[in-house]
Amino acid sequence: MGSRKSQSRPRTALRLRAEVPPSAPPADGASIADDPAVAQFVRHLRVERNASDHTLAAYLSDIRQFCAQLWGEDARPPFPWKSPDRFAARRFLASFQKAGMAPATASRKMSSLRSFFRFLVREGLVKGNPFAGLQQPKARRRLPSVLSRDEVLRLLEAPAHLREQARAKEKNAAAPFADYAALRDTAILELLYSTGMRIAELCGLTDARLDLLSGTALVRGKGKKERFCPIGRPAAQALQAALDARDGLLAALGKSRAQHLFVNKHGGPLTPRSVERSLKKHLAEARLDPGLTPHVMRHSFATHLLDAGADLRSVQELLGHASLSTTQIYTHVSVERLKEEYGKAHPRA
Repeated sequence: MGSRKSQSRPRTALRLRAEVPPSAPPADGASIADDPAVAQFVRHLRVERNASDHTLAAYLSDIRQFCAQLWGEDARPPFPWKSPDRFAARRFLASFQKAGMAPATASRKMSSLRSFFRFLVREGLVKGNPFAGLQQPKARRRLPSVLSRDEVLRLLEAPAHLREQARAKEKNAAAPFADYAALRDTAILELLYSTGMRIAELCGLTDARLDLLSGTALVRGKGKKERFCPIGRPAAQALQAALDARDGLLAALGKSRAQHLFVNKHGGPLTPRSVERSLKKHLAEARLDPGLTPHVMRHSFATHLLDAGADLRSVQELLGHASLSTTQIYTHVSVERLKEEYGKAHPRA
């Protein structure tokens, strides 16, 4: 199947104001995006860096927070961007530490303001970047949670087990959606483990982006970058069963064929939050920690590939990581798992 070309969106500050509301707006309803310098920065992010709405919302939230600290919550645009100095930037950084904010969050906010002022310098709107050279909080890098192969298999079987248990309690009542949901959830778990795609990428998949004959899916990842993900045979079979059940369900509801691969009981596209809720049930059924997120399948995908000898660069491409250093954390996971097995098995460990 061929992929559809995405429709271009208007790249204007007015459009942004409707799509990405800033956090903590002033009492009079003024938006941070009403500031001319911020509006130019937004257009730069959209046009030159192809930033997503989620990324734009994060930038605006961070800039709004800096404005509120510097000029007060009731300050209205336009803001005097030439006035912030290095001491203002340091106070902003110190406020994170006083609030006990996670180093990763504080680091992201510092990066947002540094990028914003770098743009202002480039455009000649300010002379210097007050955030340049400031040392960002160092985040402790935690190893991601990873399931073993046996745990993954238990999780993949959980939706069918739950449906069998529910069917045994039903009294001749037709439950077409429950039957579809079980097939859908199985396909979702199989696809997550087979491709390592992010949950948002999975929910954004359409029929046009899936080719079961060649066993590939065209995924749109962060920064709207696209990549092909190979689909394993078990995942392809699960997907075909789920798509057949989906089309039958939609026909019974009197709806036309859906564009999205996975739908809810109303025939609308499935959201990441819905997938997370369903996953908790399946984790409990598989006797796993219900606090795990769908991202654990992505972590397990990468770790199991490296455990089996896959090339690090290949895993980077499959995951859609922009930097190899991001993928390298999975090599640490593999080493830790190897040391754990060594400790269990070696008599002199």
